[in-house]
Amino acid sequence: MTANQALLKSPKQREDLALKRSPERPLQRALRRFRRHKLALVGLFFLLLLAVSALAPSLIAPYDPLLMQIPSRLQPPSFAHPFGTDDFGRDIFSRVIHGARISLQVSFIAVGIAAGIGITLGLIAGYVGGFFDAVIMRLMDVIFSFPPILLAIAIMALLGASTTNVMIAIGIVYIPIFARIVRGTTLALKELDYIEAAYACGAPTGRILWRHILPGTLDAITVQITLSLAYAILAEASLSFLGLGTQPPDPSWGSMLSFGRQWVREAPWFSFFPGLAIFVTVLSFNLVGDGWRDALDPRL
Repeated sequence: MTANQALLKSPKQREDLALKRSPERPLQRALRRFRRHKLALVGLFFLLLLAVSALAPSLIAPYDPLLMQIPSRLQPPSFAHPFGTDDFGRDIFSRVIHGARISLQVSFIAVGIAAGIGITLGLIAGYVGGFFDAVIMRLMDVIFSFPPILLAIAIMALLGASTTNVMIAIGIVYIPIFARIVRGTTLALKELDYIEAAYACGAPTGRILWRHILPGTLDAITVQITLSLAYAILAEASLSFLGLGTQPPDPSWGSMLSFGRQWVREAPWFSFFPGLAIFVTVLSFNLVGDGWRDALDPRL
């Protein structure tokens, strides 16, 4: 053992030396740091289980979520019904499992709408500037000035209550968040030498935006997407709780909470387990988002 090797007593020092000898790509480095974040891994594990449940709910749920069994109404948790039954005798565990599909579908599609439109507007506003920047960002300020849930309720009042309209409403509400993030990053990136060199070489504006500037915004975008997924699930549950989202008899965590509040004293499990599903899912998304943010920026 050489003298230099003897000085490297801690595992971190040996790891740093190995990294200098075999440099990693940024994505590999971020994934390695993410694997060190124990809470983020726990959240990711639960989200994977939830995704499997959403993709194949019939394989996990023991009953049809719409099957009514009046003689079994308001039964407490048991081996036959792990989460108990509701006021129509429907198995709450089966309804929670099937409700995961609706919640995840709404959240992913709504965030996809918000990210697609917001990223495009942010790139144009930040790179072009001038009149386009002023118009786009003032429009974003108008949307951002409304409380998110109130704006979503107003949009739902115009479009009508349905799962599809919930996706549209939540997507519109979260567009300004992505637009502001991408615009700020674009303003910083377009001043760099390699962007000016691409412009001087005659590269088209579209190529500069999508090949040179957009990759530089992906770190901030991916973190915001994970956090927005959690907010979208809360928004969907809130709208369904108010009767503006997924309509009965389709299972939705928010609507189950709404109907369960009438039986809080007699059957607290009716609303407890859907609320627990919302809590754990939102917490998992936040843990994954925090872990990924720390992995991308170790200074945090």
